[in-house]
Amino acid sequence: MRLMKISMSLQSVMLAAGLMPVAALGQMTNVPSQPYVWKNVKVVAGGFIPGIIFNTKQPGLVYCRTDIGSSYKWDSRAKRWLPLTDWCGDSNLHGSESLATDPVDPNRLYLAQGMYSRDPAAFFRSMDQGKTFQVIKVPFGMGGNEPGRGVGERLAIDPNDNDILYFGSRHDGLWISKDTALTWNKVENFPVTGTNSSGGRRAGLSFVIFDPATGTPGKLTGTIYVGATDCGEAQLYQSTNAGEAWQPVPGQPTNFAPIHAAFDTQEMLYLVYDSGVGPNGVRDGALWKFNPKDGAWTNITPVTDTNRPPGGYGGLGVDFQNPGTLVVASLNRQATNESDRIYRTTDGGASWKDISAKTRRDPSASPYLIWGRPEPSLGWWMATLAIDPFDSNHVCYATGATLWNTDDIHNADLDKETHWSVWAEGIEETAVMELASPPAGAHLISAFGDIGGFTHDDLNISPKDGMHLHPLFTTTYSLDFAQKNPKIFIRGGSPVRDFPDRGPLSYSLDGGHNWKPFSLGGTNTTGRRGGGGGSQGGGVGTGSVILSADGSMFMSTMGTVQISTNRGETWMPVQGLPLGTRPVADRSNPAKFYALNIADGKNYRSTDGGATFTTNDVTGLTVTNGAGMRLLAVPGREGDLWLYGHGLLYHSTDGGAVFKPMGNPPDISALGFGKAARRKGYPALYIAGSCNGQQGVFRSDDTGVTWMRINDDQHQWGNRFRCIAGDPRIYGRVYVGTDGRGLLYGDIAK
Repeated sequence: MRLMKISMSLQSVMLAAGLMPVAALGQMTNVPSQPYVWKNVKVVAGGFIPGIIFNTKQPGLVYCRTDIGSSYKWDSRAKRWLPLTDWCGDSNLHGSESLATDPVDPNRLYLAQGMYSRDPAAFFRSMDQGKTFQVIKVPFGMGGNEPGRGVGERLAIDPNDNDILYFGSRHDGLWISKDTALTWNKVENFPVTGTNSSGGRRAGLSFVIFDPATGTPGKLTGTIYVGATDCGEAQLYQSTNAGEAWQPVPGQPTNFAPIHAAFDTQEMLYLVYDSGVGPNGVRDGALWKFNPKDGAWTNITPVTDTNRPPGGYGGLGVDFQNPGTLVVASLNRQATNESDRIYRTTDGGASWKDISAKTRRDPSASPYLIWGRPEPSLGWWMATLAIDPFDSNHVCYATGATLWNTDDIHNADLDKETHWSVWAEGIEETAVMELASPPAGAHLISAFGDIGGFTHDDLNISPKDGMHLHPLFTTTYSLDFAQKNPKIFIRGGSPVRDFPDRGPLSYSLDGGHNWKPFSLGGTNTTGRRGGGGGSQGGGVGTGSVILSADGSMFMSTMGTVQISTNRGETWMPVQGLPLGTRPVADRSNPAKFYALNIADGKNYRSTDGGATFTTNDVTGLTVTNGAGMRLLAVPGREGDLWLYGHGLLYHSTDGGAVFKPMGNPPDISALGFGKAARRKGYPALYIAGSCNGQQGVFRSDDTGVTWMRINDDQHQWGNRFRCIAGDPRIYGRVYVGTDGRGLLYGDIAK
């Protein structure tokens, strides 16, 4: 097995423990394959980064973890972050719950992987800084994308005996491994198990931290602290005899739960306490300092004014070079339209300085970060913050959208400006909703979750104009273009509340570079997900926007199905379509639209630009449940339709009157069309899904008769695909929208 590199001796150990390695998907059949070169379409970051972890022995060795896009390692030579688990084909194992880099042997790296605690989780173990991994399943769940994902770190290595690891789980108590994560046992005498709910402030155990001064190299560390977020008489526990017994820490705060903890080099323990586990819902919080030598607790909260805005505290960074110097970020102030802050102290918390007003942030690597405003905000969901242990001038923090860093934090001591830049080259942690690759203009226009969408004239540059504006959407759910007039685009989404030109709909007349909002008659709601003919995948949702082939007719299925012939100025209801039926536009004839109602076995067709539909019986379909089925029209071929879903694939060449089932069909999650192969007259078909039991990305050059796998075992991205589109101008090029690893494109290897 190529990607696992598990020796027989290791496999035997795992089998003896009742654990099995996670199978690499897509290695059990002989589906033909073709080598491809895969790259990210560059946006640079996007998505929540809950953890940044520096190695304390090797300078420049640093990792970060994300909630749905796994983890990354910083490559100091290439000056970019490297994704660590693209080889993994298990979707749930692309959420990183925690990460530990070994303070004794920097080559050792451990990832705690599990996106949702309802599904199986695993530890990824590497002895070569993430070049290769071994995968060990565990009998408890993890929640890398659940509330409380910014606490931690839950996974910790004994700094005096680095074969020992502890993990604080959400619902199953404290666990220990004595053999470098190969086998795990529950610590039965630990007093907290964790609730079965991850909501509110309940997220089980929040961190494990060793007091390195209570051990010597080669012997177990004597004192260990574990935080607990569940309600109880105590929420911070300690063992002073290397885990043999556990008890509450005397004198601890009782009104909040401990979220983060860090020792400085003088054996002082600093802790963040919050009213919730975040990243949302935190209304209050505090910082405390605990001296294990005398048991003294000191409240060092930066802002104690009773009139301070609601919110708690997030990321905590301790300076290894200068004891008593630390930085902390506030958390959740933006929930009340306040801005989050960064505070810095050089005297152990006796006094603090709010450095936020004099931070200068350069978003040039990720222009979208300005969100249509003059400059980017400091950020939100700032659950992690770190100081480089070898360079105290180097400080970084992550947000819900990116990672920032500075090399001049000491300027704050002189009341000067600190300068921050995006430190996210290589990180692409986004969910892509829809894709469109038109026959002219920009090669790729996209719809993203949380960061709107982009028009990429150059796939290797984050668009200088940032996200689509006018209006600005947080999430774009639906996207379409006019096949015969590809300068015309239309999109629908969720508008940003306080941005000008609010509204859920917008159109472009220049290929997606400039947009203009328009309103929808009768209703002004937006469906959760949708998709037009130029963007294949993502699900039907409750509404979508559709363009006729020449762009003269706008159609919306948000609420009642309506059409407009004057770019949204006025609307009229469509006649003859049953409620819930979603039409598609013919990609060649502007007058024609099609729809299917699987429930009554009827084909609906319009020949007057979508104004009215007539119905005919359909032959060839054996589908009994139409929920989740997708109907797509082929570019440039009148009446050519494909229907897929539930492991079925049908093709029609007469506008939906007759559908032909494809033999041995793949199980498709997303389907798209691209330029035909040489000497082939029909567009290439691209799918994300499963073919003969093998998951991945596939292409067919013969109208879906045979399929070829075009990704490989090192490029699986958790098999978390939302949408796919072929390029109509470049044979073999395909664009794939993932749920967590951003937007990818592949070309045939030369």
